[in-house]
Amino acid sequence: MSPIKFLTRTRNGRSLDWTDWMSYAYLTVGLFLMFGPVLWLVASSFKTEAALTEFPPSLLPYGQKAVAVPGEEKPKPVYRVKLPDGTTKELPEVRRIGLVATHVDPAKPEEFIRVNVNDREPVREFRLATENYTDLAGKLKFGTYLWNSVFITVVATLLTLLFNSMAAFALSKYKFAGRKGVFLLILSTLMVPPAIVLVPNFLVISELGLLNSLWGVIWPAVATPTGVFLLRQYMLTIPDELLEAARMDHASEWKIYWRIVLPLAAPALAVLAIFSVMWRWNDFLWPLIVLSKNEHFTLQLALNAFQGDLVTQWNYLLAMTVITLLPVTIVFAFLQKYITQGIASAGVK
Repeated sequence: MSPIKFLTRTRNGRSLDWTDWMSYAYLTVGLFLMFGPVLWLVASSFKTEAALTEFPPSLLPYGQKAVAVPGEEKPKPVYRVKLPDGTTKELPEVRRIGLVATHVDPAKPEEFIRVNVNDREPVREFRLATENYTDLAGKLKFGTYLWNSVFITVVATLLTLLFNSMAAFALSKYKFAGRKGVFLLILSTLMVPPAIVLVPNFLVISELGLLNSLWGVIWPAVATPTGVFLLRQYMLTIPDELLEAARMDHASEWKIYWRIVLPLAAPALAVLAIFSVMWRWNDFLWPLIVLSKNEHFTLQLALNAFQGDLVTQWNYLLAMTVITLLPVTIVFAFLQKYITQGIASAGVK
């Protein structure tokens, strides 16, 4: 079924029923509430610093028009000026003192026109302030922050998948005394608020000499009870006969785990990978505690440090925020089809 045909379906297959109108109204409101703030964020990231302070605000990145004036270093803002003869003309402003602004005609730069600021209005035009993104490298160590975030996210996700899948494999396919107790102990840690273990984790990381190290951010987060539970429930659906057949063919336990169990648990691993990427990429509190040197900051810490006490350049801050959202969005877009499949399969047994 094509997307257009799917979206234009009706209850009776012909005309729109009142339930169809209610459904489309509900979905429209939900779509606006979910994606409206994101759309506003992206549009605002392309606005100039002056456009962000305008009131009333506009959704599209409109800014004041500026032109080059001979003898001036920077482009000057353009205003629609009402001349003494009653006509209006678009002229750039070269200076302003109080309520009197001095304008100049680029065709006649030697002639100055002084008008009251109440007799003019700014000329606006659609303009994408792409310099908000291109100037980030010069404003701060953006490449360093990006690499730190990518390194922590990728390595922590891989280690999380490895350790959690091995624990889930042992709890689902091996029978040993205390198996249920160990599983309940792991699940019980879900009831412990993360803030309670911040101090013990910090003391351990400090004793290991991992303060101000990216590994100090990675190691405390590689084992998650949520991941163990999700993978264990999914691996219970894998037939034990398949593993017994592999053992009869003299396959080692590691080979069974690596070549049979992991490929079959790919949907659940994809779900855990999405969760892990979101957790690690958006993590702020733990990196803030462990990392104090600027060269080790992640993007989340850089966003916090970029806000000054007196002056905050919101145009650059919004651009950085959009960039920090992109990796999670891309990962979710590619792996979201596994979420329903993995969670539904994990709850079968």
